[in-house]
Amino acid sequence: MNSPVPAGSLRPTRTETRTLPLDSVEITFQDRDRTRPFLLLHGGGGVATMAGFADLLAERTHSRVLLPTHPGFGGTPRPASLRGVTDLARAYVGLLDDLELTDVTVIGNSFGGWLAAEIALQAGQRVSGAVIVDGVGIEVDGHPMTDVRGKSVAEIQTYSFHDPSRAPQPQGGTPGPSPDVQALIGYAGPAMTDLTLLDRLGKIDIPVHVVWGESDRIVDPDYGRAYAAAIPGAAFTLLPRTGHLPQAETPEELLGALLDLDRR
Repeated sequence: MNSPVPAGSLRPTRTETRTLPLDSVEITFQDRDRTRPFLLLHGGGGVATMAGFADLLAERTHSRVLLPTHPGFGGTPRPASLRGVTDLARAYVGLLDDLELTDVTVIGNSFGGWLAAEIALQAGQRVSGAVIVDGVGIEVDGHPMTDVRGKSVAEIQTYSFHDPSRAPQPQGGTPGPSPDVQALIGYAGPAMTDLTLLDRLGKIDIPVHVVWGESDRIVDPDYGRAYAAAIPGAAFTLLPRTGHLPQAETPEELLGALLDLDRR
């Protein structure tokens, strides 16, 4: 990892929308432009759960940080060609091709962690590493994922934070599931699991770091250990006093874990 730089040297964030030749998929992303590229992938809570960490990563490292909004989230359109997670991963590989990026590190949280794993399986030479942060998508005997269907944002937060009092307060809307949760289920299915994924993880041939919050009640740490064990050579780090969203609850600790491993 490049050495830290003064926070004031960060270029202004640019928001861009690209329509990719592949199936005419339109992706809107924020671009914090530095030299080494990172692709940050949010989970079912939407892009706001990752935006603060994107700023932190860009300010502390010489990096270019791309933060897309998954099509269908945040009121964006989702084309019919994006039928599931592998299709969305293919679209992001197309985005990296379109931007002609190499040496990309993909960092994904929750659903974004599943997506990061799928990208690692597809991306060829453009992606040099992946970080799965409290990812979902696999099935682990004895460690079921919490079913978020029908739960409000406030209810989901009680499962997602070590200290739920620190969770952001939902703003407006209806008491039922948010549109982003509905978009999540549209990609991941009602069970939010791909029964083939656990075995396919063994085909990943790039460095992977699996990071987990010890207080995660959406998918517990043993689920995370199973994720790491399925990926050849993957490292596993457990973050104390952290739930399902380390980038929102303990961003400094998450960044420290990433930088410590990168220095080894």
